[in-house]
Amino acid sequence: MSELWSPLVSRLTPYVPGEQPKIADLIKLNTNESPYGPSPRAIAAIREATGDDLRLYPDPEATALRDAIARRVGLTAAHVFVGNGSDEVLAHAFQAFFDHGDPVLFADVTYSFYPVYCGLYGLPFELIPLDEAMRVRVEDYTRPCSGVIVANPNAPTGIALPLSAIETLLAAHPSRVVLVDEAYVDFGAESAVSLISRYPNLLVVQTLSKSRALAGLRVGFALGDPALIEALVRVKDSFNSYPLDRLAQVGAQAAIEDENWFSESVARVMATREQLSGGLRELGFEVLPSSANFVYARHPDRDAAHLAAALRERAIIVRHLKGPRTAPWLRVTVGADEQCATLLDSLRGILLSNS
Repeated sequence: MSELWSPLVSRLTPYVPGEQPKIADLIKLNTNESPYGPSPRAIAAIREATGDDLRLYPDPEATALRDAIARRVGLTAAHVFVGNGSDEVLAHAFQAFFDHGDPVLFADVTYSFYPVYCGLYGLPFELIPLDEAMRVRVEDYTRPCSGVIVANPNAPTGIALPLSAIETLLAAHPSRVVLVDEAYVDFGAESAVSLISRYPNLLVVQTLSKSRALAGLRVGFALGDPALIEALVRVKDSFNSYPLDRLAQVGAQAAIEDENWFSESVARVMATREQLSGGLRELGFEVLPSSANFVYARHPDRDAAHLAAALRERAIIVRHLKGPRTAPWLRVTVGADEQCATLLDSLRGILLSNS
């Protein structure tokens, strides 16, 4: 801490991203990255765009990319906002919509960046406890608020809400924005995008980091009523008019348009997820039903922090989150088949050595 810091900076508790360690022959199952590479069409588009035009600023409106997203979801470009990863899109949304005096509502076990945004912007918030089965109870979110944010599927649990639950939230707060964070929706959950035409208070946020394997490119987007999109643009253009560079725009557009690669990649991850879940259950783990590219599991007789440390000694890293409700659990990214098989073999050995 420095006397040169502002009072705001002194009060901040920043988000801690997943570890990116330098370990030889690492099996990295801690940050929900795809085990497969991006669409070859995306790589080709990025290579083709690497030339003299990089001396020029990119399109500040990312027109071609927004058009591609709009075509895929059946909306218009006026319904689409893009940003430097969904984290930036979320940050702009918190600033654009949630400053109404009442608290912002979100779950006590969910994406831990949400309270960080509230701290950065001075927004009051209220943590709504998940039930004993680690599920969101939408009836707990009908109280007065400045807005609601729901990760669907939730992270780190992986559990998804049905569209009827999202509609309950939207109907309960017609004059407040309900933000549905769909970072993992492509792995088996139902997107709320189909509700946008009927609910002008709905904002859906998605990312290309997970199902399209472009975490290193940093592209996210929001979908909603044009009035909501205009608010996000006003915030963006008061912060950074060029959030997406030329390479990100063309790579993201190509990935969005490569439907065959996308479908095949997602299907592979979902199939491996079911195998991984079954293997963990055979080892005695409780595994929550996941609609994401990770599973959330705990063992009734083993300390999760000990298991994570023992796996690390074997060059396998998973995510262990400290906290009163998350400490017993491990979040395990779905890797390639051989990576998950190695994980299960390692866990089997660890459990036998401690029995």
